Amino acid sequence: MTDTLETLTVADVERQKLQKHFGRFDILFFLICTIVGVDTIATVAQGGGEAFTWMMVFAVVFFVPQALLFSELGTAFPQEGGPYYWTRLAFGHLAGAVNNFLYWITNPVWIGGTLAISCIGAVEVFFNHGNTVPTPVFYIIALVFVWVSIVAAITSFSVGKWVPTAGAIARFLLLALFILTVIVYAAKHGVHGLGAASYSPTAGGFVLLVGVLLFNFVGFELPNSAGEEMTNPRRDVPFGIARSTVASVLLYALPVLGILIVLPNTAITNFSGFISAIQNVFTVYGGHVAADGTATLSGAGLVLGDFCALLFILCLLTSGATWIMGADRALAVSCYDGAGPRVLGVINARFGTPVRVNVFSGVVATIVVILAQQITSGNAAKYFNAVLGVTISTTLISYLFIFPSLWKLRRSHPDTPRPFRMPWHRPLTVVLMLLVAVATVQLIAPGLGKDWFGPDFIPSDWKYSERFTYLWTELVPVLCFIVVGVLFWWMGRRVRAQAARAEAAAAMGTAPAD
Repeated sequence: MTDTLETLTVADVERQKLQKHFGRFDILFFLICTIVGVDTIATVAQGGGEAFTWMMVFAVVFFVPQALLFSELGTAFPQEGGPYYWTRLAFGHLAGAVNNFLYWITNPVWIGGTLAISCIGAVEVFFNHGNTVPTPVFYIIALVFVWVSIVAAITSFSVGKWVPTAGAIARFLLLALFILTVIVYAAKHGVHGLGAASYSPTAGGFVLLVGVLLFNFVGFELPNSAGEEMTNPRRDVPFGIARSTVASVLLYALPVLGILIVLPNTAITNFSGFISAIQNVFTVYGGHVAADGTATLSGAGLVLGDFCALLFILCLLTSGATWIMGADRALAVSCYDGAGPRVLGVINARFGTPVRVNVFSGVVATIVVILAQQITSGNAAKYFNAVLGVTISTTLISYLFIFPSLWKLRRSHPDTPRPFRMPWHRPLTVVLMLLVAVATVQLIAPGLGKDWFGPDFIPSDWKYSERFTYLWTELVPVLCFIVVGVLFWWMGRRVRAQAARAEAAAAMGTAPAD
């Protein structure tokens, strides 16, 4: 018989370090924290009444089918690495490597970009009297934000799982308090209102909103990145997905309606709109709104406003940390599975987490903070828009391989037990992929096919003369990420070769003797 050590792969060695700490309600809170991101609520509300209409449409044609798809994949193939493993199993190591790098890189870019700038926006509005913070303070806040997220991801899952739990509770508190206060504000001051016509969906609204709405509605697959750390994935994954679907739609829809009720469209900005809405409605507890629309809080209004600002920052922080927990695991799995550099494919024996990848994510996020601040010359709104576009497009492209993996695995692995089966999987998967493809094109070239970079499609704080600058700002990073993904696949060739030898040795060892 062949020696047992000869049949062990790198993946076998690393998987032995994983620790099971992920239960049913941990998955539920993890999903709520993953999907409900407060940083894009104002971006959606900026689309006006039709934003709410399109949100409900996409909830039906995108969010629910996606929940069904990942309920099947997450229960049939609950291996560590989730979205990477499904893609690699369906389409091979090269597709898995490129797709997973796109899936992973989104998160440090997002943390160092839109999440960090949203945190700074909250600090400026509530704790700096609406004034821009000095550049050194900007870097201090942004880098502390980044590295607190990374430290949270490094900790053992027995401790780290409380981060998304805290984030989910913070979302319930923040959004419930905001919605209740909107009701009080409306009863006291009336509403500025939106006519019924403003809720009618339009082609222009679709182009403007499709990317950010789909981005808001992804993330069901993330807990499966820690699939082998779950106590019972076949039971708990559908439970978490079903309940988080309902909760997430409500937690998005109600605050968007609240913003549309209390703020005129001209007052809604991408990165501080939700904070501004909080400031406006909380004047019912103490404070006033000046003739120019500037809100000033006092007394109980100031105390409650500051409390909500802290909850908002906690929501941002836990969003980043939760996505890093999942995406970093997927990258580490790809690296010890032969789709990336072996040096990153290491699970820390003490914590049971991919510490090397976590630190790598922190370094990338730090670079994003510095580069984006320098490129946009400190223009926070332009910083937000540019980085958000790259983040969303990179994220959505990765789903062009993740979604059809279900279709492929139905054919290649028909005998794998499926505790849950997605109904109408062929037409629904086609719809999901078409929506993602259209959204990706419109993110990279807004309005293409109708009026590229025209007045109805141009991102805030950009000019028509800058359309090619914006195009390259969005397109070049995506192309570079694809090239790096191919490089990662090449760097994993020795691990793939070792795995092939181990498989051959195992086959020889179990073969009947002559």
